[in-house]
Amino acid sequence: MRAVVYDRYGPPEVLRLEDVPQPVPNEDEVLIKIHATTVTRSDCGIRAANASSGLFVSFLSRLYSGVRRPKRRILGAELAGEVAAVGTTASEFAVGDRVFGTSAGRFGAHAEFICMRESAALAHKPAAMTFEEAAAVCDGAMLALGCLRQADLRKGRRILVYGASGSIGTAGVQLAKYFGADVTAVCSTKNAELARSLGADRVIDYTQQDFTKSGETYDVIFDAVGKLSFGRCRNSLRPGGIYLPTDGLWNLILVPLTSIVGDKKVRFAIPPRFAKKDVLFLKELIEAGKYRAVIDRSYPLEDVVEATRYVETERKTGNVVLTVSS
Repeated sequence: MRAVVYDRYGPPEVLRLEDVPQPVPNEDEVLIKIHATTVTRSDCGIRAANASSGLFVSFLSRLYSGVRRPKRRILGAELAGEVAAVGTTASEFAVGDRVFGTSAGRFGAHAEFICMRESAALAHKPAAMTFEEAAAVCDGAMLALGCLRQADLRKGRRILVYGASGSIGTAGVQLAKYFGADVTAVCSTKNAELARSLGADRVIDYTQQDFTKSGETYDVIFDAVGKLSFGRCRNSLRPGGIYLPTDGLWNLILVPLTSIVGDKKVRFAIPPRFAKKDVLFLKELIEAGKYRAVIDRSYPLEDVVEATRYVETERKTGNVVLTVSS
């Protein structure tokens, strides 16, 4: 089968398309013929060993993915496709079923086939969704969901979503609105209408206004792009307010510290959870018309280097999709 592989850490150019052996499902697994996958911030970070985040973070990244070279040669986690074979004890899926989900930390989705346990974060694809749309659901939405569940969102609670036009941000706006919160989205001028269409009650253009200087306060500030800090956001939080980061290891120190000092808290969803029940929850929202995946660009698998370069500009809107087979 065709797959995108890499044997050393580095820039997008270390990725290449190669023929590799097709996997065979174990007894509790299904073999999925992948139709679409995505390139995410996580893919880019792992591929580069998070070198731009400093030596300590890069060292931790290598401990996870391989100290000298990558332990897993194929990146990619989000996927949508068809079940091509099932293991002897697998019963939830049948050959021909259309599915979507994420392999999370196991990666392997930048390929024509992947094996996944049927108990993994995998579900039947919503019928009205294309494979490309379904592939773009899980990563941002499940990361956002893990964060927002720590914030007790409900009617009357005010949340600001910073970076509301990215993969996690577009998911965060929709999920926060579903939970009943009053949502302020922060994004660029060109994405303001998108944020409103996703349910934002108001939009702040960060190129024109610094929300931390407006005097407005929020119950929750959700940093969906890892660009803020608790210190910068503290005065914009109401008493008892919560700062939700998606990046920055220093927040691991602030979580216990703010739990005992002051009334404003940092809560950090580390490690992220990717569970089947969450994929099923997202499927229900999609089928009820309360969630949609936002896709910026779509590339064929062989253009993975170009797609990765675009993701690394940090200017994408929503998700970047790779089409694997039609």
